[in-house]
Amino acid sequence: MSKIKIFSLGGLNENGKNMYVVKVDQDIFVFDAGLKYADDKLFGIDYILPNYDYIKENIKDVKGIFLTHGHNENMGGIPDIVKEIPNIKIYGTKFTLEVLKRELENCDIKFNNLIEIKAHKKINFGQNSIFPISVTHSIPDAVGYVLNTKDGAIVYTGDFVFDSTMMGAYKTDIGKLAYIGKQGVLCLLSESMYAEKKGHTSPHHRTASKVREILSKNENRIIFNVFAAHIYNIQELFNEVAKTERKIVIMGKTLQGIINNALELGYLKFDKKKIGDLSNVNDKDSIILVSNDREKTFSNINRMINGYDKYIKVKETDTFVFAEPISDSVERSAVKIADSLAKIGANVIMFNKKEQLLYHASSEDLMLMINLFNPKYYFPVKGEYRFQVANANIALELGIPKENILLKENGDVVEFENGKLVDNFEKVKTDEILIDGNVVSDVGEAVLKDREVLSENGIVIISTILDKKTKKIISGPEIITRGFVYIKDSAELLNEIKKLCVTVINNNITDNKHVEYNKLKTAMRENLGKYLYKETECKPMIITVFQEI
Repeated sequence: MSKIKIFSLGGLNENGKNMYVVKVDQDIFVFDAGLKYADDKLFGIDYILPNYDYIKENIKDVKGIFLTHGHNENMGGIPDIVKEIPNIKIYGTKFTLEVLKRELENCDIKFNNLIEIKAHKKINFGQNSIFPISVTHSIPDAVGYVLNTKDGAIVYTGDFVFDSTMMGAYKTDIGKLAYIGKQGVLCLLSESMYAEKKGHTSPHHRTASKVREILSKNENRIIFNVFAAHIYNIQELFNEVAKTERKIVIMGKTLQGIINNALELGYLKFDKKKIGDLSNVNDKDSIILVSNDREKTFSNINRMINGYDKYIKVKETDTFVFAEPISDSVERSAVKIADSLAKIGANVIMFNKKEQLLYHASSEDLMLMINLFNPKYYFPVKGEYRFQVANANIALELGIPKENILLKENGDVVEFENGKLVDNFEKVKTDEILIDGNVVSDVGEAVLKDREVLSENGIVIISTILDKKTKKIISGPEIITRGFVYIKDSAELLNEIKKLCVTVINNNITDNKHVEYNKLKTAMRENLGKYLYKETECKPMIITVFQEI
């Protein structure tokens, strides 16, 4: 019999950076390794990764990372991870690995441990085995995983919907799901994003009718902001454009690469003659596709608004379409963008998130998945905690005992011994890695706090030159401020700051003409900080610079 541990390094009580770990005796299986995009509160941070120290510390027992599909929330952390762990194995289906290869190339990373798998083809790992199962999502070749153990199967669904109209590389084989359920599922890990939504997600995830309406009502240039890897949405857009005389222009290296690759491999179908180039960007009736890739949300449209985009200048006649519903975390940014576009005179269309859904399981989809697998234990994953609770309530309605429903947070370990739940309250260390641009290492809380202070209160720099022998002030103190006060209107305040600085410097010069500069800098920050708060109720960052000549 086995000892099985299941926990998350990311993905619980949050949207993104999904990373789930199952340890069977000594064998460790990692499912997904995603990122989370930073919101406006994380100054200058581009994206966030789960802390994967556990993987590094136990790499000799790690059988590999098994990717469900090619979206950044599920595989966006791989480029950073393989830089540090170049010998780790990455498993994924054909299209998932195609998307990942392109991302690795964009990051100038050479990595040869990519292993292509096929749905419904078992992979053996000693006494355990992995069985990928095809599921329906917005990207081709999406799979869930069945980890077969001596005590029953551990199933991780990944992201899914049930939609019988989606065939080929998007089709769910319901018969195989039911067959696995008949063999005995110990624990089912199922997504929670739309657990609060009633009914099935289908057909509310389809965009064809909305795109058709937009094309028919807007004769001038239309700019669609899309998600590069939501291939099925792009196919629906292509299908509707194919019925018109318009040309599509695809902007951005990553978006072009993904679409061209999907066309070559047959995952996308479209007449290439209707794909234009940069000469068509300013055509009156052109359709332009843009995407953010790994940049901050809507950064591409921001560049256009501010006039920094090389090729696209916003016109009053333009229509901007946010081609997927706006999530809560970026709603404020979207509203600001929409306001800026409206001031220019452009038309803005946003998909209503109550009417238009993404490709995630709603309550009836979750019920069907639970009934097909009939698990002994149920583990809601992926989504904010209230969504996990809603997912747990669905399982409760279907007759799974409350004590068999596992509501956890990142790092909480679920342990089974001989197929039975053991409550040992073990916790694995979890944290976030903040990534700023091309900086591989964690930016850290201290840097983030400094950025917050600078954004709210500005900075004051005190520069002073002292005589090396006498320690008397030769020049200064000079006061430089940024983002604190307007210098021309604050002459009196600046004079008082200079007087205070001179007093603090003189008080820290000993009789033998010695200055302990660390002590002087601390005294300067403390005294000046108190004074500035008293006068302005602001706490700017204070930097002191001393030179001796």
